[in-house]
Amino acid sequence: MDGIFPALFQEGQEVVIPYLVRIFRACLATGYVPAIWRQVKVVFIPKPGRNSYSGSRHYRAISLTSFLLKVMERLVDRYLRDEALALLPSNSNQHAYQAGKSVETAVHQLVGRVEKALDQQETALGVFLDTERAFNNTYDTTCDTLVRHGSDYAFVRWIRATLEGRVAVATLNVPYVRLAISRGCMQGVAVTTSMVPGGR
Repeated sequence: MDGIFPALFQEGQEVVIPYLVRIFRACLATGYVPAIWRQVKVVFIPKPGRNSYSGSRHYRAISLTSFLLKVMERLVDRYLRDEALALLPSNSNQHAYQAGKSVETAVHQLVGRVEKALDQQETALGVFLDTERAFNNTYDTTCDTLVRHGSDYAFVRWIRATLEGRVAVATLNVPYVRLAISRGCMQGVAVTTSMVPGGR
């Protein structure tokens, strides 16, 4: 939305980097995220093999955010991994946000436990929770967890600011839609269903 592309920085980094350092430090110190960074362009990609494209389930929504915001997010992420999580690591059973772990390792661990129980002729009991609107419930949990892990409050305040006051802008079957996003993550269902005709 801000019209800034990575190639601009690649070609002019000697000139631009000192200014970016000042901007990023000011944003972190004040807990402020520029309004243009909080604007997200939502692009709807039709899913292949559909007879009709009249409802939200026929599209995959992707969110295009500011490259400047992505750079700062990467720097904050590096701090969290190298500092806060290094001092107080996440639970070993958590498979998200840890190097070398993913959905695949979580499933592998689960299958391994079930297979072990079956091999030993024991009973394996599994409990699976489906959290309704999981993305919408990450907002406060994320910030609270960062505080418990001893993250510097400036970082927590900046992360909270990235989640507040976001605006999604899209065009699909309508001339122009602008929608305030107040909870959850940008890839959540609220964006898609609010902007696509037939969305529930």
